[in-house]
Amino acid sequence: MDLNAARNQLAAALARVAGGNRAALRLVYQDTSAKLFGVCLRILRDRAEAEDVLQDVYLTVWRRAATFDPSRASPITWLVAIARNRSIDRLRAGGAGRRTAPIEEAAEVADENPGAADLMESADQHRRLQDCLGQLEERQSSAIRAAFLDGTTYEELAQRGGIPLGTMKSMIRRSLMKLRTCLES
Repeated sequence: MDLNAARNQLAAALARVAGGNRAALRLVYQDTSAKLFGVCLRILRDRAEAEDVLQDVYLTVWRRAATFDPSRASPITWLVAIARNRSIDRLRAGGAGRRTAPIEEAAEVADENPGAADLMESADQHRRLQDCLGQLEERQSSAIRAAFLDGTTYEELAQRGGIPLGTMKSMIRRSLMKLRTCLES
């Protein structure tokens, strides 16, 4: 199955989930759980915590599937954002004593079978993303990578950079808009 077909299949499944279709939720879970569990585990570094958060992620998907807009983001991007945000929320609730692991450690969590997320990732997309990240200033690119690949919170980034939290949030938002424009061109 090619990238667009896999994306469309996942988007269609999310639309059916919005209508209360449990079989569609099962399909979304089967196709994305390994990837999302890896995101949760990378951020939380605790298997039990990651499992709890993953369950919360799919409860959120069940309740909020109707808010998914395929014109704004790909299905996997929407799902990863939910997993990332829920994991960071759990981290904050549990204290700031934990540190995140590098993204490379998440590869050991996923199963060997390719899922929808694996099918959606292509060499061309990766190259385009790297090219677009390269067009950003180094500080912006580093902040985007740390926030969205390493799970670093905006507050931690602001502290590292020695800038106010609002400034960091604005910088990341502007950088994401530039990145989106580049990726859409």
